[in-house]
Amino acid sequence: MFNFKHKDTDFFDLFVDSAEYFYKGALLMNEVMLDYSKAEAKMDEIINLEHEADEINDKIIDKLNQTFITPIDREDIFALANGLDDGVDFLQGTLQRMVMYRTGQSKEGAIALSKLLIECTEELIKAFTLLKNIRSNQHQILECTRKIGKLESEGDRLYRKEVAYLFECIKDPIEIIKWKEILEYLENTLDHCEDVSDMIRGVVMKYA
Repeated sequence: MFNFKHKDTDFFDLFVDSAEYFYKGALLMNEVMLDYSKAEAKMDEIINLEHEADEINDKIIDKLNQTFITPIDREDIFALANGLDDGVDFLQGTLQRMVMYRTGQSKEGAIALSKLLIECTEELIKAFTLLKNIRSNQHQILECTRKIGKLESEGDRLYRKEVAYLFECIKDPIEIIKWKEILEYLENTLDHCEDVSDMIRGVVMKYA
């Protein structure tokens, strides 16, 4: 039943696969932000993407249940796997609301937030690619996590600016409610990127 290999790198390859689905979701989100006419069609795409990301997560959990000696703590593997999977769920929830609310063309701030998500998920892919050799790559991994922290801080600034603009310049209360929620979802997804990044930093501190 159990796999007794001392150093099993398959987990790290699966993490990279999962991070790439998060990145693909961010690209898809940005496409819709730039052109709302694609929203309905992209809804099917992100649902398929979410299912595929779930399958990767299931593979990680199944492998965790069958592996006796894991390359990092079991709790860290479980947390990282679910963290990546939840990121795609955040993006799906954002797009669902854009379609349900018939938001129309996106505001500049929402487009900028979606671009930050692309950058964050790119850094996550880099970090997970390097994680296979934690000791030799620790400085590069931590540089990825620092960049994600900076991007998340920029996202906070943008979010506050855009919400202030909504209340100052938009007269339709329904429009304010719709876009405030979309902005919150985008900002929460950026926060989630930083949460995953913090988990990676914690793993580096344990094993580097």
